[in-house]
Amino acid sequence: MSDVVLQCKALGKVYQDGDSRVTVLDKVDFSLSRGEKVAIVGSSGSGKSTLLNLLGGLDNPSSGQVFMSGQDLASLGERSLCRLRNSQLGFVYQFHHLLPEFDAQENVAMPLLIQGAGRANAAREAAQILSRVGLAHRLQHRPGQLSGGERQRVAIARALVTSPAVVLMDEPTGNLDPLAAEQVLALIDELREELAS
Repeated sequence: MSDVVLQCKALGKVYQDGDSRVTVLDKVDFSLSRGEKVAIVGSSGSGKSTLLNLLGGLDNPSSGQVFMSGQDLASLGERSLCRLRNSQLGFVYQFHHLLPEFDAQENVAMPLLIQGAGRANAAREAAQILSRVGLAHRLQHRPGQLSGGERQRVAIARALVTSPAVVLMDEPTGNLDPLAAEQVLALIDELREELAS
């Protein structure tokens, strides 16, 4: 089972809303192997984003366990969890969450800089992955100068730049027009095949 990169066992999440308890997730079992692509579908408010946040170690479950690359996320301190997320996980959100004061290349280089890479190396790797997503000509453009589809491609490049074992995407085409959404989905499939993430 060494190819399992993400797993949860009996995962649950309950929110307290005043006097009532709202169970969003109950006893979810899930595993993801390297190179596998899985879609989590459900109606709005069904817990998809909550599940992704738990799988990515961005929130704590009410019950159950999440394992990333064999490590129980609950057993890690905050610093170790941050290191694991930065080295093993890429996350693409519905809203790109790019830093507006930085250009595309700087946004993509950020995870590498956090890992301790030198500026020149981080810039070179960011330029390479931006080229792979079709944005070599937009390296120096800030998010406000990019189209919605281009911003989402920058976010995908940022998620992939550290060569993570797992990439989680929360409605990556939710804010795009149909043509841009189709292009982003095709890009995701192409990169998944190429990188086996």
